[in-house]
Amino acid sequence: MTMKKLFLLAFIFFLVVNALNAQVFQFNSLGFLPGQTKVVSISKTFESFEIINAENNELVFKGEAEGPYEQADVNCKVWNADFSKLQQTGTFLMKIDSGELSPEFKIADDVYNASFKTSMRAMYLWRCGTAVSGDFNGEHYEHAACHLQDGWLDSIGIPNQQKDGTGGWHDAGDHGKYVVNAGITVGMMFMAWDQFNDQLKNVQLDLPETAPGFPDFLKELKWEIDWLLKMQYPDGSGKVSHKLTRTNFSGFIMPEDDDQKRYFTDWSSAATADFVAMMAQAARYFKPYDQAYAQKCLDAALVSYQFLSENPESKQFRQRFGTGGYQSADADDRLWAAAEMWETTGKKVYLKDFEAQLTELEKMADENWDWGNVKNMGTYTYVLSTKKGRNKKLLAKAQAAVIEVADTIVAKGKKDVFNRPLGTRYYWGCNGTVARQVLNLYVANQLQADPKYRETSLNAIGHLFGRNVYGRSYVTGIGMNPPMNPHDRRSGADGIVAPWPGYIVGGGQHATDWKDEQASFQTNEIAINWQAALVYALAGFLK
Repeated sequence: MTMKKLFLLAFIFFLVVNALNAQVFQFNSLGFLPGQTKVVSISKTFESFEIINAENNELVFKGEAEGPYEQADVNCKVWNADFSKLQQTGTFLMKIDSGELSPEFKIADDVYNASFKTSMRAMYLWRCGTAVSGDFNGEHYEHAACHLQDGWLDSIGIPNQQKDGTGGWHDAGDHGKYVVNAGITVGMMFMAWDQFNDQLKNVQLDLPETAPGFPDFLKELKWEIDWLLKMQYPDGSGKVSHKLTRTNFSGFIMPEDDDQKRYFTDWSSAATADFVAMMAQAARYFKPYDQAYAQKCLDAALVSYQFLSENPESKQFRQRFGTGGYQSADADDRLWAAAEMWETTGKKVYLKDFEAQLTELEKMADENWDWGNVKNMGTYTYVLSTKKGRNKKLLAKAQAAVIEVADTIVAKGKKDVFNRPLGTRYYWGCNGTVARQVLNLYVANQLQADPKYRETSLNAIGHLFGRNVYGRSYVTGIGMNPPMNPHDRRSGADGIVAPWPGYIVGGGQHATDWKDEQASFQTNEIAINWQAALVYALAGFLK
């Protein structure tokens, strides 16, 4: 028997054993930071538990069961084992009084480092227009250079002509590229850099040298920005194509085998505004590493912002393709664009535009948000800015809105049986929202420091990596009994049993309907906007 087959059998055995244990134990399978709250939910009656050092079998903690706790949407009853007082580092397991042993878990300062790197490298593995490769858990993943004919201009009124549209990231389980979904993705990742660059600047992601002198985290973002610059119309108007895709989805084939024509689509005002916001951010964060490139990004943003100013009506693109729609009204996108232009340039005209738009909003921040509503991005840039000139009353109102939303998230997490901060709300892509709520909590903590925001953030991560009704990780290749059949064309076409690693799947549209099946795009697809939220959530806890 070959070593590869032995590894595969061992891997399957590991999954089976962990799946059986996970029916009883639900917890953050990445592990715990020494000083954080540490709770394991257990779906079986017990009265006491022990924590045992897995390396020497030493008993290190004893505790009593708390509960039971019931919740209708997850249709289960659980008891909690709280061992927060244990701050000893190492590898441990839990034993309950009926004899069951949990899977092993770690307590360490760096429990999130490896998962962050794998999740961030997943962005690199999404690259379009180039060959990519990587090794993980004994498997080699690769695809050849793809979509080198991107793209055709027929859909914007220039028949039978091409313009360079190569590069960027594949958007999700398909091979398309979409500007609106890039918006929230790039925006969150730039915010991660802004807020956690001390931790991120030295992270080595083993990337090809596509941006000399850039830290690896920004190097990956530049790959997407390079592509986005190509999405402006060739006529210099500043309009930005909504997406670049074929006319319908491909089958489950590798990217290099997807040889159907792909087209720049009609423009939309949402895509144009998101483009402005991303380019303004890029100008800011890339300037220390390449001033000329940063100026190129700002120049592109200026052209598109001017176009939006002269064309204030919302314009959705004409959806004539069968690929992802990402249709969106543009008020939130324009708000975000103005905020980033002001933060980058300091010019009052952009602050005036932003504050006028913010004044019109009934709610200045939202608890539940994604690509279709990036209002929070603009509000967060505004409230965290150190620039002068903001309207004090409006600023105070915006700050209060941010804190109110964060407190709502904390309250919902406390009421949930698994401390899930989105509470009992489920829908397509809700796992991404759970991760994204960490940004809400971080901003609130910057405005009004409170340990509850950090604890709720860690509960969000814990839910994604196993403290849920399934007792499973929602991220491929990482954690306890992770997804094996994501809706991802590479994973379905490469002939390897284990899927491409590091990707968060969307999650069920109800609490108990997640299906780890390739065909279940409604619950098991991967997507860059959810991935960026996971990257952000993990980045804040790097050591």
